[in-house]
Amino acid sequence: MARPATARLKLLDAAFSVIRAKGYAATTVDDLCQTAGVTKGAFFHHFKSKDDLAVAAAEHWSQMTGAFFAAAPYHDRTDPLDRVLGYLDFRKAILTGDVKEFTCLVGTMLQETYHTSPMIQEACAAAIDAHAAKVETDIAAAMKARRIKAKWSAESLALHTQAVLQGAFILAKAKGGPKVAAESIDHLKRYIELLFGSVPSRQSPPA
Repeated sequence: MARPATARLKLLDAAFSVIRAKGYAATTVDDLCQTAGVTKGAFFHHFKSKDDLAVAAAEHWSQMTGAFFAAAPYHDRTDPLDRVLGYLDFRKAILTGDVKEFTCLVGTMLQETYHTSPMIQEACAAAIDAHAAKVETDIAAAMKARRIKAKWSAESLALHTQAVLQGAFILAKAKGGPKVAAESIDHLKRYIELLFGSVPSRQSPPA
């Protein structure tokens, strides 16, 4: 039987939904408490400030999304390039629901706080770097398997995937839906196929 969520966990979960919907600056402690169904006293028992909660939320986001992506089916592919392309297919497949439901918490907070709150900036950057590092592993393996030596590195390409995805989320917000984000991922996938001199993966779903 699952244990009931603690007030701290409820607040972190509330941060996921409220901040992605309203933005970090517009989100208040009252908003978070109301969504979590806890008192302000409970909030300040667990967090010194909204910024303190944001740091914890970024770390929790990294843990939750890390587990989510670790369980994704593209990891079962034997060819590392197919895993990279499968990762992009998976990112496209989860562009569902309202914009606030598929955009990135740490990307949202980073855009607003990178200059004003170093501790939030560091926590969000760490979350993005940790996710990119997992993609980097498959890119490096694909480069080795295909004996690719290039001026670009597996790390730089992995970070580029995150730059495109974060930009795609901004475009989705601008256009009010996932279509433009999905198209950006398609372009990224074609770019990676060209880098590796690969035809479209036969394991990829039809366009």
